[in-house]
Amino acid sequence: MAIEPDELDQSGRELAAMLKHLRKQAGLSGVRLAARCNMSQSKISRIESNKGRPSLLDVEQLLRGLNASPAVSAEVMAVARIAQTEWQDGRTLRRKGIDKKQLQLAGLEASSTTFRYFLLSMITGLLATPEYVRASLSQAPPEQQAKAIAMKLERQRVLFDRSKQFTFILTEQAVRYPLIPPTALAMQIDRLASFTHQPNIRLGIIPMGVRFTSGALNTFTIYDDTLATAELDLGAVVFRDSRDVHDLLHRFTAYAEYAVFGEQARERLAAWAEHCRR
Repeated sequence: MAIEPDELDQSGRELAAMLKHLRKQAGLSGVRLAARCNMSQSKISRIESNKGRPSLLDVEQLLRGLNASPAVSAEVMAVARIAQTEWQDGRTLRRKGIDKKQLQLAGLEASSTTFRYFLLSMITGLLATPEYVRASLSQAPPEQQAKAIAMKLERQRVLFDRSKQFTFILTEQAVRYPLIPPTALAMQIDRLASFTHQPNIRLGIIPMGVRFTSGALNTFTIYDDTLATAELDLGAVVFRDSRDVHDLLHRFTAYAEYAVFGEQARERLAAWAEHCRR
């Protein structure tokens, strides 16, 4: 099912209204429903006013407490699943300031311990040289660029926190994408190779020519096993539904089977860097 960005914005409000309507239709007060569901009345109030994001388990508990029919439950759960997905459009992010996005990412990196990155077309800022970071932000508003560059480079410190584990899978296209001049790209590729020696980082390369069976690909990141983001040209989608996160985990594991790691990865990276220097 295709989900439009506007639908993502509206689904939280729609879910709240549906649950409130069902409670009133059942003739239950918030206190009585809370007792049936083993929830606090304040939590139900937050859910019904769209001030709190209910988990799918919360919604299932509420539907059981409301004795909702299978047909009604299926309809509400469909809306709840969409509400677990968040659309972040690029225009809004740029209007609010790129630094806000950097702060959000820094917060995710501080609160998570296991990271998985699938990089389809470019190198992520965490692995980038300063020149690559500058080039990646060249289309940003000029007044925001300096601060955003500094914040991106500051975020790279998280890679050296040995309590955190990182796995990066990059396609050959991502590694060799000519965002910067060849000599600078050679240094960027050398930097990738250096990370393959770091104990808490696993970096793999998928060579060109690999044929995937999963269809269309996109860049995505998984934080622990609880949240994932997928990047699109126009913005990003945030997934909180455990089924979506686990689907991406399964996909990531499958992609890792196509990747080369360790010495094999270093050999390819060295050859590509040398090609840039020539």
